Amino acid sequence: MRICKHGRMTRPRISARISAISESATLAVDAKAKAMKAAGRPVIGFGAGEPNFATPGYIVEAAVEAARNPRFHKYTPAGGLPELKQAIADKTLRDSGYQVGAAQVLVTNGGKQAVYQAFATLLDPGDEVVVIAPYWTTYPEAIKLAGGVQVDVVTDETTGYLASVEQLEAARTDRTKVLLFVSPSNPTGAVYSPEQVEAIGRWAVEHDLWVVTDEIYEHLTYGDATFASIATVVPELGDKVVVLNGVAKTYAMTGWRVGWLIGPKDVVKAATNLQSHATSNVSNVAQIAALAAVTGDLSAVAEMREAFDRRRRTMVRMLNEIPGVLCPEPLGAFYVYPSVKELLGKDFGGRRPQTSAELAELILEEAEVALVPGEAFGTPGYFRLSYALGDDDLVEGVGRIAKFLGESR
Repeated sequence: MRICKHGRMTRPRISARISAISESATLAVDAKAKAMKAAGRPVIGFGAGEPNFATPGYIVEAAVEAARNPRFHKYTPAGGLPELKQAIADKTLRDSGYQVGAAQVLVTNGGKQAVYQAFATLLDPGDEVVVIAPYWTTYPEAIKLAGGVQVDVVTDETTGYLASVEQLEAARTDRTKVLLFVSPSNPTGAVYSPEQVEAIGRWAVEHDLWVVTDEIYEHLTYGDATFASIATVVPELGDKVVVLNGVAKTYAMTGWRVGWLIGPKDVVKAATNLQSHATSNVSNVAQIAALAAVTGDLSAVAEMREAFDRRRRTMVRMLNEIPGVLCPEPLGAFYVYPSVKELLGKDFGGRRPQTSAELAELILEEAEVALVPGEAFGTPGYFRLSYALGDDDLVEGVGRIAKFLGESR
């Protein structure tokens, strides 16, 4: 409550629950970069996690045909088209060896809705979620909205941004209900080996924890790294695992907004009830596009992965040539997460940024390159750069960063 100008008590205009939510830092950086470009400035953006490829043609054609079909002009089941739910179950068995039925699948409006609904369904106020940092920006807000309490396990470049069982155990309390597990990781590109996945999964089983695992980058690993689903590697988790995924990254379909949640039937039914009131069914045209994607082969992602791998190696090399920047080699997704801690407090044309957020703002203003500071991911002193943009822009953008950081001190 507060006093208005007339001396009366008034209630806040915005609820405390929603006021506590932060804007998506990655989308904010991308929006600012696009606004600067629209104003005529040659900004290169490393902020958004979005492949620069077009959605494969056969997927687009499936959507065009769906738009002409009167069946898809009407409401369909809130939990997803039956044929898409079955196809997602089949795809999950094909790609990760995890066998589920169509009744265990909920189709959502992108991966973000799957994240939100998973935590909204599992958490009561005060329940704790162990989250490995650095973490994707949406996780904390979804946990907070559900009334949960986030407990961070902080990793850094010395371990390749991988958490150990010992660190997880140190964070566990009698209020811990869920472990959030992500491999390959956004923002670091870290990939846990099958042995590490098994050890963490068995720890969760030992302490009767739920595991929410985000597998949206499952097809983007490099070198000798391999994706391993914790649900498959540790079947003893049984019905206490929820898998999140979607078509956005694998098939260059970020704008189509189709994700999914896989879990035990009671969790999926409860999350479907929530969705029936929040959004009802996902766009039918987008669902048919997703159906074409998950039932097709993986040749398109193989081509994209080859390009990402090339860009990954180029970006790591160029960043590590900049004095004061330390960039571990990521083994998955399409991000690098270099440390810039040695640059903080240095003189850059009379300005001495004390945080990675301040340094990122300076680079945007002076070098016209947009990137996301580590503050957005729970670990100040770092930058996240996506290498899902074109090769020429990548080289030009990192070159601008190197020139600015090298000449300004």
